[in-house]
Amino acid sequence: MEIRNIAIIAHVDHGKTTLTDAIMRQTGAVEEGVSMDSNTLEQERGITIYAKNTAITYKGTKINIVDTPGHADFGSEVERVLRSIDSVLLVVDAQEGPMPQTRFVLKKSLELGLKPIVIINKIDKPAANPDLCEEQVLELFIELGATDAQADFHVVYAIGRAGIAKLKLDDDSKDLTPLLDTILKYVPAASSEELAAKSLRLQPFNLGYDNFLGRLAVGRVYEGVVKPNMSVFVKKPDGEMRSGKITKIFTFEGVEKKEANEASAGDIVLLAGLPDIYIGETVTTDAEAAPLPAIAIDEPTITLTFMVNSSPFAGREGKFVTSRQIRDYLERELEVNVGLKVDFSSSDTGYRVFGRGELHVAILLENMRRAGYEVQVSQPQVIIRDIDGVKSEPFEEVIVDTPKEYQGVIIERLGVRGFIMKDMSQTDESVRLTFEGPTRGLLGYRNIFVVDTKGEGILSARVIGFRPYAGEIKKRASGSMMSMANGKALGFALWGLQERGILYIAPGTEVYEGMVIGSTSRGEEMPVNPTKGKQLTNVRASGTDEAINLVPPFTLTIERGLEVMSGDEYLEITPQSVRLRKQYLSENERAKARRQQEQNLV
Repeated sequence: MEIRNIAIIAHVDHGKTTLTDAIMRQTGAVEEGVSMDSNTLEQERGITIYAKNTAITYKGTKINIVDTPGHADFGSEVERVLRSIDSVLLVVDAQEGPMPQTRFVLKKSLELGLKPIVIINKIDKPAANPDLCEEQVLELFIELGATDAQADFHVVYAIGRAGIAKLKLDDDSKDLTPLLDTILKYVPAASSEELAAKSLRLQPFNLGYDNFLGRLAVGRVYEGVVKPNMSVFVKKPDGEMRSGKITKIFTFEGVEKKEANEASAGDIVLLAGLPDIYIGETVTTDAEAAPLPAIAIDEPTITLTFMVNSSPFAGREGKFVTSRQIRDYLERELEVNVGLKVDFSSSDTGYRVFGRGELHVAILLENMRRAGYEVQVSQPQVIIRDIDGVKSEPFEEVIVDTPKEYQGVIIERLGVRGFIMKDMSQTDESVRLTFEGPTRGLLGYRNIFVVDTKGEGILSARVIGFRPYAGEIKKRASGSMMSMANGKALGFALWGLQERGILYIAPGTEVYEGMVIGSTSRGEEMPVNPTKGKQLTNVRASGTDEAINLVPPFTLTIERGLEVMSGDEYLEITPQSVRLRKQYLSENERAKARRQQEQNLV
């Protein structure tokens, strides 16, 4: 059977997974209602977090499809996948056009010599402009240095949600047949008898884990045939070699894994039996075979410390609360989460975790709390590096789509945070602004952005590499309201406090001394008593009682907590709660710590 290998790439929310689901439904690979986004977090958030494989059969040809994440924090997943396939379907929203992650994934594809098929999706949107979108994509190809052959791309128009594809906008189409035919016509075949006759060479591009089989490797068979119980050599890119034995192999069919007796050149398989296999290594039966080129993995950009929860409420909700249990979880996560790095050396003060961005770390913490873990983390900091003697930090490209009336405040806010505007384009209703600046200038800005644009703006960002340190960034000082008492928060007390800033808690919430219950509008630190009740008397008169009108609280999620926390605070994460607290809980401890800090500076 002939094999075609493709990946679907796009910016977040441009319709990759919806399109993949529609392809699987049309070809009978899955039933109605089954989706590639099978992870609970993916379904809740409506985004793809992990790259996933599927395979369909169309007109006697097997098509392996890899659905990739669209969020920049998971860009390392996309980069690895592109090495293992022969063409990409670049999905672009007909209304939004190319966005930051579109640029990132397309650049990587072109550098690898792939020739993308462009899918202009969501052509049924009221403000869709497929012709302008196609023009913008062509400009992006040329800007990224595409060859003449790559810039002469084939375009398919689609409504992924309805499972419809067209080669021309005025075609009458009822399904995705035009797209599937385009794949068969223009994607080169991955399989051939000549390649299958050679010695085995296979390279993993993703990892998995199974409680019974141990570490699993998802890889492409470049040459030869792979079978269960086969003795192999595993080679690192530098030539270092070790031996191993493959115990089981699986191929993909729809969203299911299917155990196979063999797989030949061109296919994408799942291997078990190599406990220390890693991405980019070469699995071969020939000890003399040259290792395949290494697969680069994007470096982390932010760091924070994971610690044992030490708050007065520690151990109430979690099953796993010790340092050893947190370490075990992080070690298991390192098996499959290749964008993550952990320094276990400083176990007395906690474990330093290095990630690709706030969302990358937030997903890890969300998975931990759902598994029953309690942990507290420090404020995220960007990673500063010394590159050729120059102090360097990660920079990001930010693209903002917003109604025109908010552009002034956005330019002002990002300007103060070290961002420089690179481009500006306008339509009748909105404006698109492009900025470049340091990652630390973006930390804590997203919530401010939502408020400034009244929820109507869209902000997208991607890391563009390390650049010379941008100097001091003066953000507006954010002050905290922290509880000075233990007990339950009362509506009367919160009613009096809500005028001072934004509250994070609702009436009835249990609080402890040093717990942060809100932020102050003036930026100063404010100890308050949220447990204070109304002074009661036995006098009743119509004019003495006041109606209490409480504003709904700004409920803390893990991402919000990571954004709003200060350097002297910890974010406490348990299976049922997310709380912000001061590192030193009592006012005396905080004063003592401040004095100590001042002495150290002297």
